[in-house]
Amino acid sequence: MEPPAAAPAGDAASSLIFLGTGCSGALPDARCLIHSSTPPCPVCSQALSLPPERNPNYSVAARFSYLMKNKLEEGDEVSQVAQLDWTIIEGDIDKPFVSSGLEFVPLPVMHGEDYVCSGFLFGRKTRIAYLSDVSRILPRTEHAISKSGAGQLDLLVLETNRLHGEGDARSCHLTLSQTLNAIKRISPKRALLIGMNHEFEHQKENQTLAEWSSREGIPVQLAHDGLCVFIDL
Repeated sequence: MEPPAAAPAGDAASSLIFLGTGCSGALPDARCLIHSSTPPCPVCSQALSLPPERNPNYSVAARFSYLMKNKLEEGDEVSQVAQLDWTIIEGDIDKPFVSSGLEFVPLPVMHGEDYVCSGFLFGRKTRIAYLSDVSRILPRTEHAISKSGAGQLDLLVLETNRLHGEGDARSCHLTLSQTLNAIKRISPKRALLIGMNHEFEHQKENQTLAEWSSREGIPVQLAHDGLCVFIDL
């Protein structure tokens, strides 16, 4: 992945920051720890061997000490870390909603064949679509975000959960080959992949994706935690 570009000038510049780019199984994968193999899983082994200061999974206590308190200090009993304002979002592409002054369009996708969840399309000057937890992109959603449909995306954020395979009717997530096929159909200006499981070795797979990008003319890379993309919404 190339280093992030400098922030563009002007008050309109915004940053899209990736905070959690792996799958919900996390790293190291508990299955690799419980059922060890020979040779061991290289990705999970590396995650375990990194020193705490280089592995954010092991530094929660240092970064967020207030979350790790075992004994409340005087006054903490009534303090509030955050307040939530609950709003029901309808998973309907014709019913956008506004948050912090920015309009979001729900993008229904299949998460397994028995569950519909939502991705989101947003941005006035820069068109961005975010699709996580998806096994199949519905035709109307694909039209809304495709170059050949409602208009080309500046950035597509799309999950790719498994490195190998083609998926089946029981799958709840896209595999890498399915993700790349979807990117070719949608044809965004750029795509960043999220939701990877422990089969992905970041640098190796990004090199493979760089070769694919060169062939297909669409820049695609794996995202990573802390990645900052400067955009003009």
